Amino acid sequence: MTKKISILFVLCLALTALTAERRSVIGITPAGPASVPQTTLTGDWNASLVKDNSKLNLNFERRTENGGHNQFGHSFEFSELGLTREQVQNGGPVSFRLVREAGTIDCEGSFQNGKGSGTFRFTGNSAFLSAMKSRGFDFEKDRGRYEERPLEDRLFTAAALNVTTALADDLLSAGFGKLDVSDLFKAAIFKIDSTFMREMKATGFPNLDMEDLVKARIFHIDAQFVRKAAEMGFDKQSFEGLVKMSIFKVTPEFLAEIRTEGLTDLSVEDVVKLRIFHIDGEFIRKAKAEGVPLNVERLVQRKLGVERAARRVVI
Repeated sequence: MTKKISILFVLCLALTALTAERRSVIGITPAGPASVPQTTLTGDWNASLVKDNSKLNLNFERRTENGGHNQFGHSFEFSELGLTREQVQNGGPVSFRLVREAGTIDCEGSFQNGKGSGTFRFTGNSAFLSAMKSRGFDFEKDRGRYEERPLEDRLFTAAALNVTTALADDLLSAGFGKLDVSDLFKAAIFKIDSTFMREMKATGFPNLDMEDLVKARIFHIDAQFVRKAAEMGFDKQSFEGLVKMSIFKVTPEFLAEIRTEGLTDLSVEDVVKLRIFHIDGEFIRKAKAEGVPLNVERLVQRKLGVERAARRVVI
């Protein structure tokens, strides 16, 4: 049980930290709020093919003025970079660029045996900042928890993640209330758009925020999952209850198995306990044969050996 809870705790922490912990490569003094000119920044890159050779894992790194390292890693399609798979696999000098609305990252270097390295130059686009500000996303002021990060940091991240004004317009159209810059990053990372937002609203969860939508993406909760939960008898379940069902793989097949053995009046918490302690139909049948009362708590005690120990003490 401790292991399962620890995993869940780490996952929950990851939800709030994942976007912000992606480190960037920018570390110059930001321009004043009235005007942000295009700025050229430099650093190093290294890259390798993903396992199936379909994409390129590209990491950017720059040493900061205080001696630290800022890093950002992401997987890109070859077409996004103007590269071919053959260039990466065959090796040799390369020059490629990532052109995005927030700015352009120009890279030079070489590949050998599917791995590459070199230097990069990032040029930010000040017009992007103005366009975003007009939509209510102020990159200069909206820093969230990470106020020590400079403006250019967020501008580079927007370029690398392909945060666009079209994405901003799409999210705003779903009417999910106030969104900020960090929400744009989360939406880009977890592929959250207005269609998914409306879909989750329509399933009976009108008050979900971006953190909830991120959880939904991570744990594969969509309209179909909600319908399946309802068919299992959990039609009035909370969103957190659905998250638990997904994490602990509560399936119609598992529910049918334990209900066949007589456990019918179950909550999500009950079913999750059964999953955590690996209590299935076969275990329930054996426990019933030994006289164990048919309820979740007594079955858990039996699984842990608590009931047996108590009997030995009495004897």
